[in-house]
Amino acid sequence: MAAQREWLEKDYYKILGVAETATQKEITSAYRKLARQLHPDANPGDAKAEERFKEVSAAYDVIGDAEKRKEYDEVRRMGPMASGFGGQGPGGFTFSTDDISDLLGGLFTRGGRGAGRASRGAGPQRGADLEAELHLGFVDAVKGVTTEVHLTSDAPCSTCHGSGAKPGTAPTTCSRCGGRGLLDENQGFFSFSQPCPACAGRGQVVTDPCPTCRGTGVERRARQVKVRIPAGVADGQRIRLKGRGGSGRNGGPPGDLYVLVSVDEHPLFGRSGNHLTLTVPITYPEAVLGADIRVPTLDGDPVTLRIPPGTRSGKTFRVRGKGVVPASGAPGDLLVTVEVAVPTKLSAAERKAVEALAELEPEVSPRAHLGV
Repeated sequence: MAAQREWLEKDYYKILGVAETATQKEITSAYRKLARQLHPDANPGDAKAEERFKEVSAAYDVIGDAEKRKEYDEVRRMGPMASGFGGQGPGGFTFSTDDISDLLGGLFTRGGRGAGRASRGAGPQRGADLEAELHLGFVDAVKGVTTEVHLTSDAPCSTCHGSGAKPGTAPTTCSRCGGRGLLDENQGFFSFSQPCPACAGRGQVVTDPCPTCRGTGVERRARQVKVRIPAGVADGQRIRLKGRGGSGRNGGPPGDLYVLVSVDEHPLFGRSGNHLTLTVPITYPEAVLGADIRVPTLDGDPVTLRIPPGTRSGKTFRVRGKGVVPASGAPGDLLVTVEVAVPTKLSAAERKAVEALAELEPEVSPRAHLGV
């Protein structure tokens, strides 16, 4: 429910600087450009750039996915009706008592049930989602590979292992809030909750802080994250590694790491979805008379392709099952396009043979139907 309300409030197309009619490729291109400009590693200490980076990543996470984009566009088209006020609304969205607390922003809650909702800004905090770019060779992207990405980010302190306390000591339970991290103030029917000022909402007090992280439990350092790239990954694809992002604070869970894949071109092969493409030159006699030719495949085992007589330049032949074999789904094919090679330099004997062939050509021009 909260996601749909956020979609109504935020124009993800505007955030990425693209039109609502932009193609998925244009959206990916815009995102990658902004991600490079705003990445925390490129703007150390710039809080505004980091916040903008998170905003751009959140926008791409929705409209960069074709299915999510379709749902997002539908929610935006329906407007406030998409939130489903009054029970079951258009699109299947419902309204519940949980949404009442969300709408009130967690300012006041009833009993103990809503206390956690009022403490979102205190206590354990989830780590930030991070972005890393990975360059892959064409073959590695097609066949899959296990590799590493390098990034600099918040991680559990190597000295105190995330406790925030100096080695040999440990945090103590806050005596004022009893470890809850919250203090309640009863106002009749409602109870207001606020972070405990003694422990800043942590529920624990560090009396002897770690000298490395100064009690935060987190330090910024370079690290390597192993990532398994599935077979068939495409250029511009975004892979989510759950729990491998920024370190959580105050005992909170880590964020996620999103790996943006950039695939190099191959000197021979191209790609169209799960199909591989290949352009092969043939001679004029082969095109006219037909021939059996050998063509390479990405797995290294050449195949024989039969060219029928009278084949025109630009004709495409299909070799079944020799394309990309993805981690899930059906394998693609190898699409071989033949082009008649026209020599630019002729020997005297070759020129004489071509001239003799020209004399044998029928008098009717192949361009007669053009009427010129």
